[in-house]
Amino acid sequence: MKKKPMLPFGYKLMAAYLLMALIPVMIIGYYAYTTSVKSIREQAASSIEGTLQQTKENVLYRFQLLSRTSDQIYWDYALQEDLRLRNNGWAIYNTTIKSIEPKLQNAVNLTPHQALLRFYISNEQFPEMYALHMPGADPLQRMETFELLHLSRIVDKYWYKTLPSVDEGEIDKSQYWLQVEEDRIVGNLSLMRRVYDYQNRKQIGFIRVVTKINQLLSGVHYEKLGENSAVVVLDEWNEVIYASAPNKQDYPLLKKWNPDWEKGKLSIRQQLPEIDWTLVALVPDEQLEKQIGKVKLMTILICIGSFIMLAAISLVVSKFLTVRITKIIQSLNAFREGRFNKRIQYSGNDEFYYIAEAFNEMGGYINTLIKEVYVVQMEKKGAELKALQAQINPHFLYNTLSSISRLGKLGEIGKLDQMVMGLAKFYRLTLNNGKFIIPAQLELEQAQAYIAIQQIKYGSRLDVMFDISAEVYGYRTVKLILQPFIENVLEHALYQPRIHIKVCAYVEQGRRLIFLVVDDGIGMKPEKVGSIWSNDDTRIGYGIRNVDDRIKLHYGPQYGVTIGSIYGGGTAVRISVPLSRQDETA
Repeated sequence: MKKKPMLPFGYKLMAAYLLMALIPVMIIGYYAYTTSVKSIREQAASSIEGTLQQTKENVLYRFQLLSRTSDQIYWDYALQEDLRLRNNGWAIYNTTIKSIEPKLQNAVNLTPHQALLRFYISNEQFPEMYALHMPGADPLQRMETFELLHLSRIVDKYWYKTLPSVDEGEIDKSQYWLQVEEDRIVGNLSLMRRVYDYQNRKQIGFIRVVTKINQLLSGVHYEKLGENSAVVVLDEWNEVIYASAPNKQDYPLLKKWNPDWEKGKLSIRQQLPEIDWTLVALVPDEQLEKQIGKVKLMTILICIGSFIMLAAISLVVSKFLTVRITKIIQSLNAFREGRFNKRIQYSGNDEFYYIAEAFNEMGGYINTLIKEVYVVQMEKKGAELKALQAQINPHFLYNTLSSISRLGKLGEIGKLDQMVMGLAKFYRLTLNNGKFIIPAQLELEQAQAYIAIQQIKYGSRLDVMFDISAEVYGYRTVKLILQPFIENVLEHALYQPRIHIKVCAYVEQGRRLIFLVVDDGIGMKPEKVGSIWSNDDTRIGYGIRNVDDRIKLHYGPQYGVTIGSIYGGGTAVRISVPLSRQDETA
């Protein structure tokens, strides 16, 4: 039966250990990786928020500088007193030239940005100071840095009316950052606030400081966040009013914010107070992936290192256990092969020690039991051989004594004497001190002694030839295996005036000792050959079965007697026994 492929226990054990090691390593590695990635993203977000906060503070500082310009006018009490002048043309003109104009110029000079200060006053007795320009043109493109205008110019404008209303006697200290008139088109921003006479608690003017948005936001740089990043400023309508990016065309000015711009990017927002603007930082995921890739590589290397270390440990443990299991398997294989004296040598005080101890005890019990059974079987086999031997000896003795009796009645004393001497020699060789296994030459001599007796009886009708190979001598065989077949020839095959018998002995292929008994008698039909091996009729083939049973009982079923016969053409009997030297123990 073909054995199925078997995976050694050591490999199974090692595979189990590796699986047990691999799963925790993968889980821990995955957890460490995801945690690290999350931490990197959080750190990156925190860093970006910090950078964005610095940018925000820089922008607010620039707004504060512009706010100080308006403060110079708003908190100037002397200016408030000057604007109370009425009905005195010279004093008003002189105040305008020597007081108001220098104060406006000084206020503009406080800001580091390009700016235009427009001061609208309610006292229309003061002259206006301004330059003409085309409608919609950028006022910052002119040389003037300030203008003095009457408040009546703007009170009916839409953007002025939309400012929060103030009750009579109330003071509005708020500053308004708006894009009005041409500001949105030319990229300007206006700081506006009402100016009051704190003595009368009445509005006496209105300030509008116009400056460039890109100058206010000049501190916004995408490079601070990294390559391919972007910083976008959105107004209160969620439209782009400023963008710092490698490619500014990606974020068109005055366009609504597109959520697709945030795809594949880390987006962080911060509000600019008072002006309702939003700073949006966009950092590509690829930039974060550089750090994440390092963490990923480090995690993989650590996992591989951990797996190799655990694999080495599992290999040592597997080998440690496999050696002990191999000892048990080797001992079991020895038992399978019949070597029941095999024992397991093991020192320790664990489960393997108790298995080895139990195995050794079992081996001892089995060995003792086998020896006892073997002795019983050998005694039984000896008894059976003796019984078979006892059955065949009387059979021949009865036939010979009958022949001696006939010779005595006929008065042939000489032949009778020869037959008695031959019978004595035959039984001397047969008894052989009670041995069942005898040298092959003695078996052949025994057959010759029997033929000598039969030649006295049959005379010239019997022609016997021996063909014995020299290599036969020195081997042993079960005794009395040729005589029964020679006797059968004389009893059943002699139907013609003369019969020829040939006895051969030789060694076959160095493994078997072969005896042949061939005659040219009447032969047998196939049915009769079959009946010889059948136990249905014990009268037919009794002697043949006796020889075959004794050979098989002693040597095994692969040895014994084979008969070939042709009716009318003779019979050949082949007897095979294993090669066994005379000096081997019987």
